[in-house]
Amino acid sequence: MVDVAISGAGPAGTALAIHLGRSGFRVALFERATFPREKPCGEGLMPLGVAALDELGVPTRELGADFFGARYSAGGRVAEGDFPPGSTPGRGLRRRDLDAALALLASRTPGVSLHTGARVTAPLLEDGRVRGLLVEGQPVRARLVVAADGAQSRLRHSLGLSLPAPRKRIGMRMHFRSAAGTPARTRIEIFLAPGRELYLTPLPRGEFLVAALAQAAALQGSPETSFRNWCLAVPALAERVQDAEPVSDLLVTAPLSGRARRRVLPGCVLLGDAAGFTDPITGGGMAQALQSARLLAAHLAAQGDWSLAVLDEFDRRREALLRDYRRVTSALLWLARHPFLIPPALGLLRSIPAFFSHLLGVSGGVRGLFRLSPPPLPAAAPRPVSALQEQLTS
Repeated sequence: MVDVAISGAGPAGTALAIHLGRSGFRVALFERATFPREKPCGEGLMPLGVAALDELGVPTRELGADFFGARYSAGGRVAEGDFPPGSTPGRGLRRRDLDAALALLASRTPGVSLHTGARVTAPLLEDGRVRGLLVEGQPVRARLVVAADGAQSRLRHSLGLSLPAPRKRIGMRMHFRSAAGTPARTRIEIFLAPGRELYLTPLPRGEFLVAALAQAAALQGSPETSFRNWCLAVPALAERVQDAEPVSDLLVTAPLSGRARRRVLPGCVLLGDAAGFTDPITGGGMAQALQSARLLAAHLAAQGDWSLAVLDEFDRRREALLRDYRRVTSALLWLARHPFLIPPALGLLRSIPAFFSHLLGVSGGVRGLFRLSPPPLPAAAPRPVSALQEQLTS
């Protein structure tokens, strides 16, 4: 029997496993895929997420390319803004590289056992409580189960906690490499059009990511045809894509939102996208997952028991942590459904750069919506010096 069994070795699951392992817990981490793996993702990690990875010891500087804000374009209007002064920069990281780095770090963390190619088939339920996981049909018992298995969480569905997606939106992404070398870009670029948003994220090694978020009704023909036509409809983006070499296949994901009836049960916590998510339109999903994992690890380490009351308290603290970010995300989704308001909104942001910077700080996790700092987090578990030395030298 282990202390915590985690389904899903994405950012939320691996970060939680590392924090718990450093706190002295025995953790079993299960992932049905093997690394490296490709995932449909915007790949722009906000400042909050960069700080969380730096705390873990992930070499984001070597893996990513810095950006310092965002540039929005729509209807001939442009608004550029930077994260608040003193913020950690955001970083564009290939999700393939990030997941592999986190998995490697988790596998080297004392107390953590990582199992890849291991499919979690169901939760173990006894006496109205989750007691563990069925992995490839074999039981793995644990004091606590964490479902961190993504937006389409199998465990959430098996526990009867999934609710229908409130809106029909899809996401696509593809990587490119410029033959002439990618010019330095200090901001993520977002191109807004009725029914869709296109994102250009800088990556290392002369690469860049183009991602599309769109209403399902905006699809015309195959996803490949729609993606290409959307890119070509934006002159600034079309020029870059046409002169670049594709270096990955187009990946598509849907739906882009999800809800859960409950996020905690006796013996079980939903974490990351499995706990429900609004939409990736603000690009902070990975950052929020990493901070939620840190919060859960600190909360569990501070409690003598992991009763439902203790888990409910974590859920309330998580909701407070994510509230402002969700408010900004909902506001942007509302604006996307009223495209005639987008140009004047960009004009307003351009005329009040301090306000634009503040909103980017909320999206980046370094500002509260009505205050200059986000909700405080408990101190992370100390990292043993011997473990740090071992991982840096191995």
